[in-house]
Amino acid sequence: MKFSRHIPFMRRAFGGVVLLALSCSIFAQASATLLLEEPYGKLGFFTATGHAAVYLSSVCAQTPVVLRRCAPGETGVVLSRYDGVNGYDWIAIPLIPYLYAVERPEDVPLFADAKLTFFLRDRYRRKYLEDVAPDAKNGGAPGGNWYELVGSSYDRTIYGYEIETTAAQDDALIRKLNSSRNVSHFRLLRRNCADFAKDILNFYYPKTLHRSIVADAGITTPKQMAKLLTRYSERHPELSFSRLVIAQVPGSMARSTPVHGVVESFLKSKKYIVPSAVASPIFAGCVAAVYVGTGAGHFDPARGASIFVAGNQPQAPVDREDVRAYRAELKQLLAQSNPENPSLNVDKSWGRLQSKATTAIDREGGPILRLRVGEHWVQVGDSAGNILAGNAPPQLVRQLLEARLHSELSGRSAHSITEVEVARDWKLLQQTMTDSVASLGASSSPSMSGNRP
Repeated sequence: MKFSRHIPFMRRAFGGVVLLALSCSIFAQASATLLLEEPYGKLGFFTATGHAAVYLSSVCAQTPVVLRRCAPGETGVVLSRYDGVNGYDWIAIPLIPYLYAVERPEDVPLFADAKLTFFLRDRYRRKYLEDVAPDAKNGGAPGGNWYELVGSSYDRTIYGYEIETTAAQDDALIRKLNSSRNVSHFRLLRRNCADFAKDILNFYYPKTLHRSIVADAGITTPKQMAKLLTRYSERHPELSFSRLVIAQVPGSMARSTPVHGVVESFLKSKKYIVPSAVASPIFAGCVAAVYVGTGAGHFDPARGASIFVAGNQPQAPVDREDVRAYRAELKQLLAQSNPENPSLNVDKSWGRLQSKATTAIDREGGPILRLRVGEHWVQVGDSAGNILAGNAPPQLVRQLLEARLHSELSGRSAHSITEVEVARDWKLLQQTMTDSVASLGASSSPSMSGNRP
């Protein structure tokens, strides 16, 4: 293995993250956090059990497959078991890159699509993960599941359950994993990602987590692990314990779906339970009885959770009344912006526009979009740190922010947003509106010249 150019991996990968990202976070100085990740895509259609990983706040990575104690200012890694990532059983990724495929909180995109997500993931892979996920023979990105290593929050909402640990426990885990063969053990039914998370957390607190023979047919599921860790914390109030939600990034990526256990997934899926009920009502009745008897559906992953905000302290979610007020105000604003088409879906409208853009990175590492407007190419920043730094017409920047606000205030997403984020986005939108008024009647050609991709 050639990891020399990745040493020290964590210092280079986290760079500017250490100053803000989690030093003020919900995570304790030394802690282990179970990450319960919602299902998405085709796999989510067939099974709703989702994914599991573990974030360790005081364990860092010398390389993606060699662990060490964190130095002062470093903020830990996410460990998870993967299938089809160059034969490795587990990989260690810094938290902000794991969630967003960028290195600084201020570079997290405001609105993401599949093209931007792939660009950011592949850029991070080429910079830090070539030895784990090397280029394909044609020099392009490889196949397989390497994309799961970074940018998880583009695909799904994630729930965190943090419990305190000690330095001695962390050191022992480092010795154990570094001295063991890191060779893939993945088996969907017996050695999946939830089994790996279970083993890590049981190393800290033995016999705390176990699979459910009845509710999950003997398969280890992420939701079962979260439920048991929460129960353990209730029995041990002397241990610091907290919960949080890491919202899926707004954008045109398909939204993730609620996470379930095996029996719960079967019962709540029409494609499974309806044919079963027709073929064997007794069997369907037994499934329902197991579901009710085990209380499989009573565990709410988000109950009592704070909201993770990259680069800031976790916040309380915006309450329902404020969400309704924000929605009403945004609806009024959009009607004024689009009087000829007040029912315009700004998410889809901007998504179609963004899909035609080329993606790039500015000098500080923030994502940018390059769009053709008439005969000119213009540049739009796609993060809170650079959105006002481009040369695009204010109306174009306004469209992006309208799509962002509409996406984060819609549906389930509205329960995972904070006043800090909404206020920031609203302030940026107001600034673009002011700029739009100031630019009326002015020629846009001088500000858009000389910026071709």
